[in-house]
Amino acid sequence: MTSYEGRRALIVGGTSGVGLATARAFAERGAETVIASRSPHKLQAALAELAPLAGKSTAQALDIRSDTEVEEFAEAAGAFDHVVVSAAETPMGRVDALPLADAYAAMDSKFWGAYRIARSVTIDPEGSLTLVAGYFSQRPGKASALQSAVNAAMEALVRGLALEYAPLRVNAVSPGLLRTPLWDGLTAEARDAMYEAAAGRLPVGRVGTPADAAAAVLFLADNPYTTGSTVYVDGGGTIA
Repeated sequence: MTSYEGRRALIVGGTSGVGLATARAFAERGAETVIASRSPHKLQAALAELAPLAGKSTAQALDIRSDTEVEEFAEAAGAFDHVVVSAAETPMGRVDALPLADAYAAMDSKFWGAYRIARSVTIDPEGSLTLVAGYFSQRPGKASALQSAVNAAMEALVRGLALEYAPLRVNAVSPGLLRTPLWDGLTAEARDAMYEAAAGRLPVGRVGTPADAAAAVLFLADNPYTTGSTVYVDGGGTIA
């Protein structure tokens, strides 16, 4: 495993799911890891989980929907070696049923949030910026046109940033269905039935975990010859 001792990593959305798994992976390898999120309560819970690991971990309350907050954070935080943006709120729903306010909020949270971080946060040119998108960019569903568009925009942003910010490496990880707190609103029975049905369709025969996506983020952070790319961590969901 690559050691990240002496390196700084920022994980935006690092309090649950893919973000927390990624923060854990960097901290295990010795990085000084900063997790950022809107929720102080979630930040403290995540920080307690990261505390026993090898690297030093700190938490920062940050709303990436706010131009001012992002700019102030970036000015105070200094430079990072690796930045990962995993924060987003993207409600599901048909275009003709989802309120426009919710659609605007989803784009502001996921796309413009990542854009703000990429625009303001200082990253070492020898480091990496990784955005977490989603495989709906390639495999839309019957009530996910918005998610498809947002995730496709994220992947396109990565390709443009890889050219604009070179030699900084800019990539995306696009997960498929994962066992994350995103589905906690379902009953246990409904959630298990969804996972079982998905596992039956996927070539790998199982549903993914946040650690699967985090491993892809670390691969991109480690690999000096990969930029402008999207890694799909979907168990074969885009082809099944």
